[in-house]
Amino acid sequence: MPLKLRGVLLALFCLLAACQPQTSENVDKTLSTNVLQAIPSTLKFEQGRYQIYRGDSPYFIKGAGGSSNLPLLAASGGNSVRTWGTDKAQQVLDGAHANGLTVMLGLRIGHERHGFDYDDKAAVAEQKEAVREQILKFKDHPALLVWGIGNEVDLFYTNTNVWYAIEDIASMIKELDPNHLVTTVTAGIDKTKADFIKERVPSIDYLSINIYGGLENLPQHLLDIAYQGAYVVTEWGPTGHWQIAKTDWDVPIEQTSTEKAASYRSRYAAGIAAAPERALGSYAFLWGQKQETTPTWYGVFTEAGEPTEVVDSLQYLWTGQWPEQRAPAITSFRLNGKPAADSVHVNLGQTNEAEVELIQHDEQGLSIRWEILAESTDIKAGGDRESRPQALSGLIVAQQDNKLTFTTPAEPGAYRLFMYATNPANKVANANIPFYVDVTAKN
Repeated sequence: MPLKLRGVLLALFCLLAACQPQTSENVDKTLSTNVLQAIPSTLKFEQGRYQIYRGDSPYFIKGAGGSSNLPLLAASGGNSVRTWGTDKAQQVLDGAHANGLTVMLGLRIGHERHGFDYDDKAAVAEQKEAVREQILKFKDHPALLVWGIGNEVDLFYTNTNVWYAIEDIASMIKELDPNHLVTTVTAGIDKTKADFIKERVPSIDYLSINIYGGLENLPQHLLDIAYQGAYVVTEWGPTGHWQIAKTDWDVPIEQTSTEKAASYRSRYAAGIAAAPERALGSYAFLWGQKQETTPTWYGVFTEAGEPTEVVDSLQYLWTGQWPEQRAPAITSFRLNGKPAADSVHVNLGQTNEAEVELIQHDEQGLSIRWEILAESTDIKAGGDRESRPQALSGLIVAQQDNKLTFTTPAEPGAYRLFMYATNPANKVANANIPFYVDVTAKN
């Protein structure tokens, strides 16, 4: 673009921005990110409860982890996003700001399980310096709400010196950026960890906890371990793959999207909404899609970016209203007449039948897609990156309406049958059934 034309456009943009009315609803959106201006966030204890303030206004976090489709997050009633690092921080901060959202900006620090040694003073100092650079780079962005130091560094750890390193970073952040809150994120919480944090990390403003099954008991659990401070649940959602029932060949049985949506609603009510004196809000996991055990376990979108029933449930939790167009719901899903809980076995050369029963929230039709994958063998811990199994081709014999006929894969072993039901609003219900291919009959 010619320099002169660029100048004209910039002047026009500035003139239009100056004419925008500065109401409480649009002040965040109209702040210029070219001249950065931090909006202070503080934590206060008043009238027997903890409360975040953003500027002069009370702020309750209605957030999600991940930065996909920020306009939909805002339209669904969300107000904040969480990142795990600063790799795309400028893009995320700018995108959040444009949509009236705030950001919990993650600061990656080393994990013992990945080989980081918290007894290595030089490595710890180098890490702190790298964090310092990130703080100075992003501290004045108007979308910034809170700094999150690390993510589950306590997972499978033995060296408790990590807490001293986190405190060193937290106290540094307080000096460099007095305008924003500081926290650290744990994998669940027990009394030992809570005591270490209270003793060794006094500079954080509140505790952030990742918890799935068990969230419903969190408020009482925190009191039982003598933690009475404020908290944010920074990952929550479906029952974790390590917590759920398994087949007789020892693979976890994933909830359907309908079961997940119900879990989100009940766990939020019991673990977050039920503790208004201490719970400052939450970040649901995951506002996006990822392969972790399966391609559908944790993401609230499909790989194609289609929202599932969970997105509808989050809108209901954040706003008290269901969307006008809702995702379909699953009432039954069976393979050869059996649900996933029955540990379905099939034989080599066998023809199999699957059937799903669905509820539509309108009179429009559904499009159903089926997929067969080998069971993933690339299973990691703590959300580390996993590879997705490839879909198997040539097995589907026929599909009509809500029924599928397919032949057994040619090799014995563990597989999953996936079902995706999409309505005209591009919303999805999904589920899968694990099945095991035997050489000889098991049932």
